[in-house]
Amino acid sequence: MSGAITAPVDVLMGQKPSTDFARANIKKAAKDYEASFLSVMLAQMFKGVETEAPFGGGQGEEMFKSFFTDAVAKQVAKSGGIGLSATVEREMLKMQGLEEVEVPYGA
Repeated sequence: MSGAITAPVDVLMGQKPSTDFARANIKKAAKDYEASFLSVMLAQMFKGVETEAPFGGGQGEEMFKSFFTDAVAKQVAKSGGIGLSATVEREMLKMQGLEEVEVPYGA
């Protein structure tokens, strides 16, 4: 049955997924969104940057520049980001009818 669409067991049984699972998915989606935003921003920032030979330039640099910006963006988001993921997460929680969980400072 390749290509068959399956639903999670919780959906089939008419139960709502656990709020912890929903919160974890929302947190991951918010971080991924921030990384994607940063990747686009960094791509625009590096658009006009030219590197001279022998350490850069050519088709190889152009081909792999997007991988570099994606990797930098993911690392920035993972390290705390620019605060965008917290806002996105808060709004997504509101849309799902879940309340924010206060995290103690330094936790």
